[in-house]
Amino acid sequence: MKFLFLPVLLLISIQSFGQNELRKFNLNFETNIEGESLPKNWRKWGDYQIIKDSTIVYSGKFSSKITADSESSFGSIAYKIPSKYQGKAITLEGYMRLKNVTNGFVGLLMRLDGNGGVLQFDNMQSRGISGTRDWQKYQITLPYDHDTESIYVAGILQGRGTAWFDSFKVTIDGKDIQTLKEVEKTKTQGSNVVFADLNEGKITDLELLGRIWGFLKYHHPVIATGNYNWDLELFRFLPKYLDAETIEVRNHILLNWIASYGKVEPCEKCPPVNSNAYLRPNFKWFKQYELSRGISKQLSHIQKNRFQGSHYYIDFAPNVGNPKFKNERSYGDIPYPDAGFRLLTLYRLWNMVEYYFPYKHLTDVKWSDVLPLYITAFIDAKDELEFEIATLKLIGEIGDTHANLWGGNNAISNIRGEFYPPFHVRFIENKAVVSDFYNSELQEASKIQIGDIILAINGRPIEEIVKARAKYYPASNHPTKLRDIGEELLRSTDSSASVTYKSEGVRKKDLVKLYRDDNQNRYKWYRKDPNGKSYWWLNEDIAYITLKNIKPADIGTIKEDFLAAKGIVMDIRNYPSYFVPFALGSFFVEKSTPFVRFTVANNKTPGEFLLERPLKIQPGRKRFKGKLVVLVNELSQSQAEYTAMAFRASPKCTIIGSTTAAADGNVSAIPLPGGMRTMISGIGVHYPDGSETQRIGIVPDIEVHPTIAGIKSGKDELLEKAIELINKK
Repeated sequence: MKFLFLPVLLLISIQSFGQNELRKFNLNFETNIEGESLPKNWRKWGDYQIIKDSTIVYSGKFSSKITADSESSFGSIAYKIPSKYQGKAITLEGYMRLKNVTNGFVGLLMRLDGNGGVLQFDNMQSRGISGTRDWQKYQITLPYDHDTESIYVAGILQGRGTAWFDSFKVTIDGKDIQTLKEVEKTKTQGSNVVFADLNEGKITDLELLGRIWGFLKYHHPVIATGNYNWDLELFRFLPKYLDAETIEVRNHILLNWIASYGKVEPCEKCPPVNSNAYLRPNFKWFKQYELSRGISKQLSHIQKNRFQGSHYYIDFAPNVGNPKFKNERSYGDIPYPDAGFRLLTLYRLWNMVEYYFPYKHLTDVKWSDVLPLYITAFIDAKDELEFEIATLKLIGEIGDTHANLWGGNNAISNIRGEFYPPFHVRFIENKAVVSDFYNSELQEASKIQIGDIILAINGRPIEEIVKARAKYYPASNHPTKLRDIGEELLRSTDSSASVTYKSEGVRKKDLVKLYRDDNQNRYKWYRKDPNGKSYWWLNEDIAYITLKNIKPADIGTIKEDFLAAKGIVMDIRNYPSYFVPFALGSFFVEKSTPFVRFTVANNKTPGEFLLERPLKIQPGRKRFKGKLVVLVNELSQSQAEYTAMAFRASPKCTIIGSTTAAADGNVSAIPLPGGMRTMISGIGVHYPDGSETQRIGIVPDIEVHPTIAGIKSGKDELLEKAIELINKK
């Protein structure tokens, strides 16, 4: 990474008030770096414009200001504090000022992260603070969870309007965190497991152990009740297991290990594996790996008499059924854990997918073959970066756009960099095309324009870059993989990149300036809608609805105003801001109509998934008689895809566009060692006839792709096609 070194006094303007120079954290927004739009160490979340403000303040010389001209998302200015303290309750207090805040709220936000996920959270949404208010003091308090690794404090604006934040203060049990003494938390001890050179036999043994360890975790009654720390039990057993020099000795050690957890009593409530289940567990491996008859018999007995009560490690979301993985330590204090913990990472994730992923049968590499493929990569990872890369590639084997390295990927983020181009890149006609600028002023200053084709970056052809990066961008299908690669195609540790591109048919080369997130309104996948409303008339006959910023209050108005329209264009090339399949879907069906079926894990039998009865859309009091055209593409993911399925229930619906992200179903969070975090789709989503959507996506009735010429001229070719279909007799 390149830095411009200047005297400290030129870089940092520190405003001292009282003992401010002794403050550890810049919670009053007063410490600033020249040229940066945000106060030092503050970061931007969301889409809105966020800046430091020296004109309207509560105290000192600076506050922070969030401005929203539309209601497309939210904006938040956040600060991270390492959790190195002791106490029972943590409080954030701060001052807020509001101007014309509508259709949303303003609040202080505090989030405590640990074990690979969110432990505690509050953003004051329930208080409904909006309108126009002068400076007032507010506060929120959360239990200070012992497992907290990071404390995030923030100010948030959702809706339209302007909000200012100033003079934040964090206290733990009433004591200011600025003056609190840091406490060295008890660090995770190493596994003390040492792996000798791995030959083929040892890899097979470790593959077998991973299977048995995961099987016992989810089936054995004593282990399932949480009587043992199953992570540590693995580390205690591994040294003896690794010392086994023959198959006979290995089997003897395994048999004694399984028996050491006590006799499994017969289970009268345990149902047999359902022969009609959509997915069934496969235990053929009980008789493979040259296992002794005694081990095979033990494993079969445990499976037949498996645990049926409240499980220590697994639960299921009420009314939905996606798995909730409980009591899983993420060991965030060791971002590069030793080889034993790294093997644990592989075992944990592989077994979660093995027993609780509804799409396990759709992976490119047979899931049973994945485990041995990664044993060496995890054990031999020589540093944090190799460990994260091994985990990312393993996640990629799942083939689920929901599954990525969503947290704890610090080493990967560092090499990818914090600088981004001022424009969005999409792959159009198999070429990397500049499709949009995040800020209009950056477009005016740029030599590259919308519709230009990027050919090479720093002399490296785009085709070569895409091929090299493909394995590091997990996705359900290729269009979605390209979507994610395009977003980070020019991401860099440097503040500029040499770009070769084609503009108006002419090959050019320029140095493109790159920016941090804080210095531009960079969005990820979903195009911001400049219009504050979610619906309007395209002409006197045809109405348009975007789900990007739809609100509950919009539904009734839409049904009233658009009832007599000739046609409605429903744009789901975004992530819906509100769940509308039933509330709005009822507007488009004449009778009770099935639109979806789910496969849900059987909590009595790990690895078994049952296909439930179809869910139906019920007709509403007001029913639309015209044509409905739904727009989708690779930006349509998860809830967007589910919503498209609901609208497809209407006989008057035509879906146009291109293949969607192909990842549907409520997600289940997974914490992993090293402080990492991923997710999986937790329930299977199918059409009423049982056909799958995962990895396929919502296949449009009419395939329409944007063209480079259309992008360049500012056309929305999908929208134009929708209007054409509605007007067609």
